[in-house]
Amino acid sequence: MIDSIASELKLQKAYLNHEPISTVYFGGGTPSILEIKELEKLTRSIDLNFNLIATPEITLEANPDDLSKKKLSGLKSLGINRLSIGIQSFQDKTLKFLNRAHNAYEAIKCIENARHIEFDNLSIDLIFSIPGQSITDLDFDISQALLLNPEHISVYSLTIEDKTVFGNWQSKGKFIQVSDEESAKQFELVITRLEENSYEQYEISNFCRDSNYAQHNTAYWKNVNYLGVGPGAHSFNGKSRQSNIANNHKYMNSIEKGIVPFVLDKLSDRSMANEYLMTSLRTKWGCELKKLHTRFGYDLQKQQNDKLQELIKTEMIYTMDEIIFLTKKGKFVADEIISELFWI
Repeated sequence: MIDSIASELKLQKAYLNHEPISTVYFGGGTPSILEIKELEKLTRSIDLNFNLIATPEITLEANPDDLSKKKLSGLKSLGINRLSIGIQSFQDKTLKFLNRAHNAYEAIKCIENARHIEFDNLSIDLIFSIPGQSITDLDFDISQALLLNPEHISVYSLTIEDKTVFGNWQSKGKFIQVSDEESAKQFELVITRLEENSYEQYEISNFCRDSNYAQHNTAYWKNVNYLGVGPGAHSFNGKSRQSNIANNHKYMNSIEKGIVPFVLDKLSDRSMANEYLMTSLRTKWGCELKKLHTRFGYDLQKQQNDKLQELIKTEMIYTMDEIIFLTKKGKFVADEIISELFWI
């Protein structure tokens, strides 16, 4: 598989028109299980086929139990300068419920080890709205995260999807999701605690100190072109989206023949407008009405003026310099607001 991905990087080297690359992200699974020599093969292929800026942000998603001191040293030597660590919780009972392989001690230790190896850009993931998780439990997780002083914290509500263990439990009545009211209460605690400790909520689920934004994700939210490589990966070039087939065997067979196996989706102005609206409105930078109109042809002020005025009146959104922003109140129902403003 590693050889196939390295080969696809070569096949796709012209996808971004040889423009300078400022971010690289190893994710979409558990890349931290890869051996250093495997990651080295991928980084070498990236260096050979793409024009990276002098100091790109290179992020690796990682599980705490994969980050030994030796592994961290190897990652550092490859030029990886940002880690996104899926901690989820600092309590063993919660980690066991979530079926995580690591425990609370390993979660804390991996951060300490990363600091020892001189990683100075760390992000950790936490989860809330977990059945059985009290406000006190969540407050403990936040307090422990703050003690570790990461540059970035992502906090997500637990989502239940079909064909998963939790989805199966829910269909059989063995799993009861946290109520919307309780989830909102927990999310409010997250925002309050993090903002009190100088973390800026620059996207609905993402917080950082000292402008340590996730540059890779921020580019995506701002509608910048990107290339995804590997089975199931998605790419966007400003006009169309392509998605590689997810079947590993078919993917490798096709790459061996020199063909990237993808499905092309030519995007209409309407779908691109809605995607920009959806991603941008979740961020501190907001949705630019002029860009929405001139680039995609969606005159939101004209076509949705009544809805806009209603949302402004109810203090869900506000506008400044022709940019729409969510209010703090609006952030709690962001998906609902965005869907109401879609170009239908």
